[in-house]
Amino acid sequence: MTEAASSSASGATSPFGFRDVDATEKVRLVRGVFDSVASRYDLMNDLMSAGVHRLWKDAAAARLNPRPGETILDVAGGTGDMARRYARMARRAQERLGGADARVIVLDYNAEMIAAGVEKGGEPEMVWTVGDAMALPLPDASVDAYSISFGIRNVRDVQAALVEARRVLKPGGRFLCLEFSRPVAAPLRAAYDAWSFHAIPRIGDWVAGDRDSYQYLVESIRRFPDQQTFRGMIERAGFRSVTVTNLTGGVAALHHGWAI
Repeated sequence: MTEAASSSASGATSPFGFRDVDATEKVRLVRGVFDSVASRYDLMNDLMSAGVHRLWKDAAAARLNPRPGETILDVAGGTGDMARRYARMARRAQERLGGADARVIVLDYNAEMIAAGVEKGGEPEMVWTVGDAMALPLPDASVDAYSISFGIRNVRDVQAALVEARRVLKPGGRFLCLEFSRPVAAPLRAAYDAWSFHAIPRIGDWVAGDRDSYQYLVESIRRFPDQQTFRGMIERAGFRSVTVTNLTGGVAALHHGWAI
């Protein structure tokens, strides 16, 4: 699923799967993963979620509730799955309520992912750009809503990316993050671990000829903070009324908040 990274220099380490690597090295490694899987991006989403990601994305888009005239930034937007939902929902609202066209910016660090999205096709409201989640090419307080779906776990410095999200949001703007998370029930957690660690890399090898990239993606999920820890990180970045909605028993989680 689409990822974001940072090219900023740093002497710190950052998790890359179960390894800790130099933070700048992580940028290169993540880029390599998504260069490899870009042409099979939609298939990868199906493998990682057993196809349920479409329902999760529908739920996330409904929570964001795009409106006419809004500027919506979809970070780690990849091939544009979320942005298409936002554009269509904003247009339907415009047909009912009137108002200006929405603008949906699809931003991804990986040029191959953006190219795959452009080839797939978009909506009139969508614009595509290559950019860094930790250094967004936008002015302060310039967007009405910020979303990142299945990408933040691969940013070099998650806390810094959250602060950057707050910077570009207008006061009262909406923040939304959809990400794989921690199943809340032990039996489900065990079953999902078995599927993730044993089936997904093998299927990735068979279907895409790339076991290592899929192994990394599974490991990156396990290294990401749990729901409540991540909620605290969002609040420290300057967001209020942060809510957590578990999806499929916590296999994924939707975090939503408001810019102070």
